[in-house]
Amino acid sequence: MPYDEVLAAYDPALGLEVHVELNTASKMFCGCSTAFGAPPNTQTCPVCLGLPGALPVMNAKAVESVIRIGLALNCSIAPWCRFARKNYFYPDMPKNFQTSQYDEPICFDGWTEVEVDGTSYRVEIERVHMEEDAGKLTHVGGSTGRIQGADYSLLDYNRAGVPLMEIVTKPVLGTGAAAPKVARAYMTQLRELLRALGVSDVRMEQGSLRCDANVSLAPTGSDVLGTRTETKNVNSLRSVERALTYEIQRQGEVLASGGRVLQETRHWHEDGGYTSPGRSKEQAEDYRYFPEPDLVPVAPSVAWVEELRLTLPEPPAERRRRLVAAWGFTELEMRDV
Repeated sequence: MPYDEVLAAYDPALGLEVHVELNTASKMFCGCSTAFGAPPNTQTCPVCLGLPGALPVMNAKAVESVIRIGLALNCSIAPWCRFARKNYFYPDMPKNFQTSQYDEPICFDGWTEVEVDGTSYRVEIERVHMEEDAGKLTHVGGSTGRIQGADYSLLDYNRAGVPLMEIVTKPVLGTGAAAPKVARAYMTQLRELLRALGVSDVRMEQGSLRCDANVSLAPTGSDVLGTRTETKNVNSLRSVERALTYEIQRQGEVLASGGRVLQETRHWHEDGGYTSPGRSKEQAEDYRYFPEPDLVPVAPSVAWVEELRLTLPEPPAERRRRLVAAWGFTELEMRDV
């Protein structure tokens, strides 16, 4: 369905879940190296492999990095929070659960603003929470590199346990036809901020910055959100915009023909410029969250949080605006500053 026709009848609502691998020297709960590109399964130990009797120890530098990110996104910092076990089976999860945070994130209720074509859009941050990354599956055979059509799959657990942070927005409303551009602008600004903070190399081509792009459509003027889809692990700024544009058109066609949008995850195909179904989207209760019994709660003191606040650099977007005003440069000339 043509994009303009969809936007004449429906209002899009965005939701962006951004996963960021932190650039600590060791993993989230053990001392294994996080260096990228090592031979498969050479950076593992009983803790990150989930072997019986192995106990995790929290990475203090990772906690510090997440607090600094939360502060840079105008979040409140929880005086007390804890980890939980997120239970689900994937072959690249050696423990069959992911150590994450559920109802007690370390950072919450933040915001940032992005500008698209001279208009400013406010993006509300619901939460920033800590977790660990999964391993990596390589599907061998077939033409797409995906599991469909592959002859067999290989597992590399080097990435399992790498410190991971997830930044989750609240529904972003009122963007209209600019919705895909707003998502791209948000990702661009977030990548610049994370690089300025020095907490991640944000190399999307290596998977250290990944975006799950959610979108739903509701009839124009309705105050009830539509059914959302989640396009998983989009790994370039251009692809975030293209994937959301396609999903808006696809959902518009489904709704206009009297169909029903399914709540599901979808895969983005860069070569063909389209999404395809993945799996039905679980609800929180499907993951059977419960508090992680092997880790103590995290309780950052007010004094420590304020010390970390003093380490924040000037946000790149504000720096550009200041230099444009002071030096008379154009936005184009300042784009990479």
